[in-house]
Amino acid sequence: MNKTIFEIPLQNISGAPASLADYKGKVLLVVNVASKCGLTPQYAGLQALYEEKQAEGLEILGFPANDFMGQEPGSDAEIAQFCATNYDVSFPMFSKIAVTGEATHPLYEALIAERPEAEGGNAMRERLSGFGITPNPAPGILWNFEKFVIGRDGHVIGRFTPDVTAEDTRLRALLDQALAA
Repeated sequence: MNKTIFEIPLQNISGAPASLADYKGKVLLVVNVASKCGLTPQYAGLQALYEEKQAEGLEILGFPANDFMGQEPGSDAEIAQFCATNYDVSFPMFSKIAVTGEATHPLYEALIAERPEAEGGNAMRERLSGFGITPNPAPGILWNFEKFVIGRDGHVIGRFTPDVTAEDTRLRALLDQALAA
C-alpha cells in the first residue's frame, strides 16, 4: 500500500473532494451504509453514539454502498435527504462507493488489507444464508453496516460484523480505549 488512508482521495456526499486527512488525530468509525436494508435502523444508534462521543474526538464516517442486493439505489442527494429526514444524521457522509468486488474503493481495499477479520462471530453470516443469500467470502465486506475502528494514528484497530450495533459493548469498549489514548 503506497498511500496511507489519509491520502486516499474521497468525495463527500455533496460531491466535494475530501480525504480522511480532514480527521487526522481523531478516532474514526467507518461504516458502509444503505437506506433500504434490514439494518438501516442502525443509523439511529450511530447518530446517538456520534452525539455522545464526538466531543471526545470520535468521528463516524458513512460510506453508502449499493453492493448488497441493491439496497442503496439512490443518488448521493437522495441518500443525504433520506439520512437527514429519517435519522437526523449529522455525522459526515461520503459519496456512494463500492466496498466489494472488482470496483472496491481504494479506502476499503486498504481497510480490509489492514484488518482482514471482523469481530462479531458467524451469526450474521448464518442469518444471510438462512435468507438464501450467499455471504460474501472473507476477508471481503460481509454486508451493509460493517464497521472499522481507526485509531488516532490512522491504523485500523478493530473491525466488526454488520450485526454489531453502535450499542454493542465490544465496539464501545474499543472506542473508549481509543478515545482515551
